[in-house]
Amino acid sequence: EIRLSLVGSEMCIRDRSCMCMKKEKNELITMATLLKKDEKIERNTKTFEKIMFLYSIASKELETKLEIIKEEFKLFYDYELIDHIQTRIKKPDSIANKMKTRGLPLTYQDMIENINDIAGIRVICPLKKDVFTVRDLVRKIPGVKVIKEKDYIHNPKKSGYSSYHMILEVPISLSHNFMYVKVEVQIRTMAMDFWASLEHKLKYKPQTEITKSSSKELVTCAKMVNKLDNKTVSYTHLRAHETKANL
Repeated sequence: EIRLSLVGSEMCIRDRSCMCMKKEKNELITMATLLKKDEKIERNTKTFEKIMFLYSIASKELETKLEIIKEEFKLFYDYELIDHIQTRIKKPDSIANKMKTRGLPLTYQDMIENINDIAGIRVICPLKKDVFTVRDLVRKIPGVKVIKEKDYIHNPKKSGYSSYHMILEVPISLSHNFMYVKVEVQIRTMAMDFWASLEHKLKYKPQTEITKSSSKELVTCAKMVNKLDNKTVSYTHLRAHETKANL
């Protein structure tokens, strides 16, 4: 006796011995398997295009998960946990310059192993406490591995820069296999983001020279931004207390 049955998207033919064709599982691979050993980085090549494609997929995967968190809090809890999300893939010149600065050979292997911010996502939150809520939720995303974290909010850089950084490995699925790809996530408040954008423009404009006095001004501004964030949290708590008292 032969029976036909559908299993997922495949048709299995079963006889009395219960033999059937099973769907093959996707194989876990690494980016390195797509490369030749010590292969040099060459932009405008198919290899470079493939690698950047994998980073873009990982970025989209994580962005989708973060957008779901954003909408969940908005619809279910009537709370704006995340104001907005920005993504970017590092430009080839920026990758090469960073590798040269760090004294790394310009190979794909060294790029993949050492440059962790090729795919980058910035999550902008209204309040400082929201930053840590998002961090905790990111840690719990199924399948995503946390490789490294840096808390520049409690421990700002000398320049005054504040943000929470996470290096993650995000699983991506291809037609025949899957792999983990690194993505850097920066979580910060709107005030922190304003300051960071200003610092970046001043620091990386060739015609702009940052003097000692301007550096001090930036640090002073950063301290003011931190005070603003703390005052906003205090005000929010006060408003919440007043609302409860009036109920």
